[in-house]
Amino acid sequence: MNFLKSEGIKEPEEADILKTWYWTEKALYLLDQRKLPLVEKYVRCETVQQVRKAIKDMVVRGAPAIGICGAIGWVLGLKQFLKDLKKADLSKRKLEVFFNRMANLLVSARPTAVNLSWAVERMKKRAYEILKSFPERISKVDLEEINKFLEKEALRIWEEDLKANLKIAEYGKKILPEGGILTHCNTGALATGGYGTALGVIRKAYEEKRKIGIFVDETRPFLQGARLTAWELFKLKIPFTLITDNSAGFLMKKGVIQAVIVGADRIVKNGDTANKIGTYSLAVLANFHKIPFFVVAPSSSFDLSLEKGEEIPIEKRNPKEVLTCFKSKIAPLKSRACNLAFDVTPAELITAFITEKGILYPPYEKSIEKILALENNNRNES
Repeated sequence: MNFLKSEGIKEPEEADILKTWYWTEKALYLLDQRKLPLVEKYVRCETVQQVRKAIKDMVVRGAPAIGICGAIGWVLGLKQFLKDLKKADLSKRKLEVFFNRMANLLVSARPTAVNLSWAVERMKKRAYEILKSFPERISKVDLEEINKFLEKEALRIWEEDLKANLKIAEYGKKILPEGGILTHCNTGALATGGYGTALGVIRKAYEEKRKIGIFVDETRPFLQGARLTAWELFKLKIPFTLITDNSAGFLMKKGVIQAVIVGADRIVKNGDTANKIGTYSLAVLANFHKIPFFVVAPSSSFDLSLEKGEEIPIEKRNPKEVLTCFKSKIAPLKSRACNLAFDVTPAELITAFITEKGILYPPYEKSIEKILALENNNRNES
């Protein structure tokens, strides 16, 4: 990727050593997570439509990551709008219509992960704020200036997530027990702004020479554990053991697993949590075997507008993902499949939430509101 140097790479100062995407003055380059670990190839996105497709098709995935990419997609969308703009200027109203259309386009790519809608809404609100300081008619020069401000906002979202992950790791290492630690799906640099949430906690514990053994669920049907978490740990030279999803319960019974640690795509007011399908099963098993079950997420993953888990929209994906593996058919012709991308874990099965604001314990209605309600109010007012 040496040619990217000429395009002007933009990233936070503390950017992770694992480069899962590059953002330049011309395009967003995404490490194609569908092809890992066999092929390391980057997909170039120059337009908001291309970013949406990359999110929808899971070229990039992970709640914080798609939020950041959604914000960058906003910037690319406005750049393309500027290129296509034929008039010398336009009204604020027409620009606001375009902003709303672009926001809806991005958010509809993946509805369950709240980080995407949160980041896009933040970009839209920031755009409206900036518009207030400009005259009723906006020139192309003014639009270019506006997009510079929005690009800084998108970079700020990335930087905030990265810093949050580093804080999360510091909090998490304190309560992670020694012994076998099981994680599900992928919650590392590939899924975030860098370092990771649940995998970041594991990473920090290993770096500080804690006596832990890392067990990685394969995470059917997209195999985020087998392909992505395993790839990250391999790159970081951290030893791990890959297991089939249906091995978890028996390993808990044998005393091999001392804790389960997972990420989150949306956490609602009472603590119910949506995460990759299979998380609920692990929580039930951990509860039965009296093993701590930790959920790790930045504050941007909390949605205080919803009261309980039943209100969370659950994405259904193409049945072909279940009926095939690496494009090879694994079921009889005309077989039907249900491909739920997420499930919801009830708050009572969660031992604690690990966030950049601190560790939250039950009763979650109080602890979540105490730490996060003020921040949520500030977002709504901004």
